[in-house]
Amino acid sequence: MEQTTNKLSFDGKNILLTGGTGSFGQKFTEAVLREFNPESLRIYSRGEYNQYKMQQKFKDERLRFLIGDVRDGERLYRAMNGIDIVVHAAALKQVPACEYNPIEAVKTNVDGSVNIIDAAIDNSVEKVMAISTDKAVHPVNLYGATKMVAEKLFVQGNTYTGKGNTRFSCVRYGNVIGSRGSVIPLFKEQKKEGTLTITDERMTRFWLTLDQGVDFVLNSIERMKGGEIFIPKIPSMKITDLADTIAPDAKKVITGIRGGEKLHEIMITEDEARHATEFSDYFVIEPEFPFWDKNSTNSGKNLPNGFRYSSEINDVWLTKEQLKEMC
Repeated sequence: MEQTTNKLSFDGKNILLTGGTGSFGQKFTEAVLREFNPESLRIYSRGEYNQYKMQQKFKDERLRFLIGDVRDGERLYRAMNGIDIVVHAAALKQVPACEYNPIEAVKTNVDGSVNIIDAAIDNSVEKVMAISTDKAVHPVNLYGATKMVAEKLFVQGNTYTGKGNTRFSCVRYGNVIGSRGSVIPLFKEQKKEGTLTITDERMTRFWLTLDQGVDFVLNSIERMKGGEIFIPKIPSMKITDLADTIAPDAKKVITGIRGGEKLHEIMITEDEARHATEFSDYFVIEPEFPFWDKNSTNSGKNLPNGFRYSSEINDVWLTKEQLKEMC
């Protein structure tokens, strides 16, 4: 994906990253400290030990480590004091865990989003970018449902700013290669035993690397005007091809599709396509509501009637050789 980020947008800025010790948070921190010179990057998360390990890993005086939960509005309010940019990556995202602990998933993913919005507006934060997922589209599990609600909250959060300058947008993308909870680490572990479990051999997914995800988030923060959902153009791959690439000699056992799981993932629905535009390497879903100023964004190409961006009908497919390079 093309690199269009203007470094001046991050140099000298104070940035708050929720979920900062997770897979995305670690890679985002690495990229920001390497490519830019922020005044500070505040890592906001619950685990003191993970923060300690991250502090030892980076050893950078621009980092600040704040213990806190996105459920705690008062703590978020204090954490955002003097902040220019918020990247909201904190979430409960393991599908089985969210199904078994539904109220906890709502408290973190939905109520936590409300707290982010309120604290950002009250502290006059310039830009807030929330990290979403393809699971938010036509959700069939609680995790996807909470992320769908979170997307709605951040898009419509722009209506709460009044005369303030705070702007909210989202990034929505697919499965991240190598992230915690990804099927790839599972397949690599199962490879040792010689048997891989596949729920359905017809299954397809969108894939990107952590580096690609971080680059896209940084570029989207630069582009955002408030209210957009940014979606990268990324390749698809069949789950069977993924398994064959990781463990070509292993036995493949079909176990049946699990509850809350889809055969294919969608990143833009036919209804969303009516108010979405296409650029060279990404799409933008624009808000349908009066606060959106269409003249404030670069004009992209309108999508054709009935367009759907779905993993099984993608124009770009990941080859086995490309996956090996990405892993």
